[in-house]
Amino acid sequence: ADGMEKQLHLNLLASRPPMAGGFQSGSKMKMGPGRKRDFTPLPWSQYFETMEDVVYSVLSLLFAACVFTSLTSWNIFRIYCSGSRGPVLFLLHGGGHSALSWAVFTAVIYNRINCRVVAMDLRAHGDTKVKNPEDLSADTMAKDVGKVVEALYGENPPPIMIIGHSMGGAIAVHTASANHVPSLLGLCVIDVVEGTAMDALNSMQNFLRSRPKTFKSLENAIEWSVKSGQIRNIESARVSMGGQVKKCEESPSNPSVTNSIGEGIIEEEEDEEAAEESNKKRMKEDEQEVRKESVFTWRVELSKTEKYWEGWFRGLSALFLSCSVPKLLLLAGVDRLDKDLTIGQMQGKFQMQVLPQCGHAVHEDAPEKVADALAAFMVRHKFTEFKEGYLW
Repeated sequence: ADGMEKQLHLNLLASRPPMAGGFQSGSKMKMGPGRKRDFTPLPWSQYFETMEDVVYSVLSLLFAACVFTSLTSWNIFRIYCSGSRGPVLFLLHGGGHSALSWAVFTAVIYNRINCRVVAMDLRAHGDTKVKNPEDLSADTMAKDVGKVVEALYGENPPPIMIIGHSMGGAIAVHTASANHVPSLLGLCVIDVVEGTAMDALNSMQNFLRSRPKTFKSLENAIEWSVKSGQIRNIESARVSMGGQVKKCEESPSNPSVTNSIGEGIIEEEEDEEAAEESNKKRMKEDEQEVRKESVFTWRVELSKTEKYWEGWFRGLSALFLSCSVPKLLLLAGVDRLDKDLTIGQMQGKFQMQVLPQCGHAVHEDAPEKVADALAAFMVRHKFTEFKEGYLW
């Protein structure tokens, strides 16, 4: 693959440009000529039933001045959930994303099959707060998954299917391989393959440098994600981008910020009485000062996670093939397969499906297709059944 293609495979955020002929038909992008697309954010509550924080303690023992001291700190993991019966679909997002990247998919799959859904913000992502956010090693993140499952379900967890996208797919494989989830039913990995990911590492920093550093609003970030092809489903972008970016305060004296976000805020009032006009203008100028200070930036500085990239992906194919549970691999293109997986697929060691015309964020671009593939896989393996009244 050439350099452009390689950079797509690292499975952090990169994606192909949109296909000719517009966006996916299911993505609500098709609108009449001249119509302005709506980039306003959508709330998580339209897609998940509950939002919770799972807390577990981290006990540190210190030996100082001949005295043992115990310090307890807390790791707080944000999760979004739907459903109360059936197997659990435990969803792990990609690097830089958050649990909200699964929002539209969750609403779709929940209508297809009897299941519960738990989508988790991994450490240093979304609204999760941990003691050591800089530790993004595969081992640590896999242990986090096990601890959250234990905190949720105790000694007798229900049957769990782990589904991971990109970095989250690598963490799903590490979690399964280390047996951190004793009730594991199956494993689904979305668009992460060791060979292509390792090839892409060199070009990933260039991709990250090419992204805007800040956005003047959340709407602006959503618009960028869609128009750049990072997320090809405008509905998913509207709910998920809030998990990728955060509001931060910047000094209004910073010209690079004020120039980019101060444009077009003051609109002159016409045919107003002078005093009222002056008053309104002053209020708008006050508003401009406030808005000058509000700027959105990425929640995760992915470039600083580089030292962990190789650990996420090195040996991943062999690890995936060694997991004894039924496995599903969903890819955006058949060119993603490496040698180990090609042999494993020919030997029938896992089920594979290619979903063409998707970018890297397959579950966001085509949530219905991903839900169809996963529902069929789970029903075929008798993990669950279709919901009554759902026409397959």
